[in-house]
Amino acid sequence: MSNFSSYLQTLLAKLSICTPAQLETAGILSMNARNLNYISRYNPRSLLPLVDDKLTTKRMAEKSGVDVPKLIGVIEYQSDIRKLKDILEPLEQFVIKPAKGSGGKGILVITSRDGDRYVKASGESLSFDAVSRDVSNILGGLYSLGGKTDVAVIESLIVADPIFSNYSFEGVPDIRIIVFRGFPVMAMMRLATRASDGKANLHQGAVGVGLDIATGKPLRTVQHNRPVQNHPDTGHDFSKLNVPHWQKILQLSANCFEMTGLGYLGVDLVLDQNLGPLILELNARPGLAIQIANGQGIEPRLKAIEALRKHDISIDERVAFSQQYFGAD
Repeated sequence: MSNFSSYLQTLLAKLSICTPAQLETAGILSMNARNLNYISRYNPRSLLPLVDDKLTTKRMAEKSGVDVPKLIGVIEYQSDIRKLKDILEPLEQFVIKPAKGSGGKGILVITSRDGDRYVKASGESLSFDAVSRDVSNILGGLYSLGGKTDVAVIESLIVADPIFSNYSFEGVPDIRIIVFRGFPVMAMMRLATRASDGKANLHQGAVGVGLDIATGKPLRTVQHNRPVQNHPDTGHDFSKLNVPHWQKILQLSANCFEMTGLGYLGVDLVLDQNLGPLILELNARPGLAIQIANGQGIEPRLKAIEALRKHDISIDERVAFSQQYFGAD
């Protein structure tokens, strides 16, 4: 049994689901099974660079007509940093991120300007030299997997939909959808807290909300893998959370199968106040905590998709199937 399964067994013991047989009955997908039966089988290695590099993903999405945050500029080499000042000069807000980073590391979010200084969401201000050093660190591979040289991507700042203002502390909420062979099969929302330092990272203390794949309504909410009813900072009741544009969110996520050719995919989306749902990034090795947020295993849904006689159907048909058979009602 993988470390994840052992960990999940301990967690589910509190819910009277504690033996390996019961874990299997509950449909819990282990890390080993995910890697062997789904990632290795359905994600050709030749296609992984399409999602492992955020710049490649963004350009591919733009070419396919998939909505993503606007690409403003790219810094590829240390010598290109001299261009940075001209790129940033007209901008009041922007995001700089490593193309090959992971876990949110190395992302710089600027929400306003104060003269010649750049102001972060926390209120901290940075000089241009400080921003340049951050870019230089990105290029040097400080945040990339394996420390390989990287590229700095400059893109527009997402203006979070105010509908979530009561459910997130400072950061922008995101939605993770697992897409298997083009079918959206499980979803959750990740909401920032003070404990997570304003980042939508469950391991750092963000809140995970399992979402009904049929309607986008909340099913279950956890923080630090324990059920919670209200946001720890704002106090608002998660049962009243409403996710707009749900149909478009499902269609966008399903479209990522055609866009990438990857059969097992994590699609991360955000809701922009002005632009609606946007694809933030794609992950060919999505984590398994989504099962905890939903309070159920994902494997029965994956097997149901595998059992279908016909998979080459339209996006709308795949979305409708998932809503009908994987919805909570």
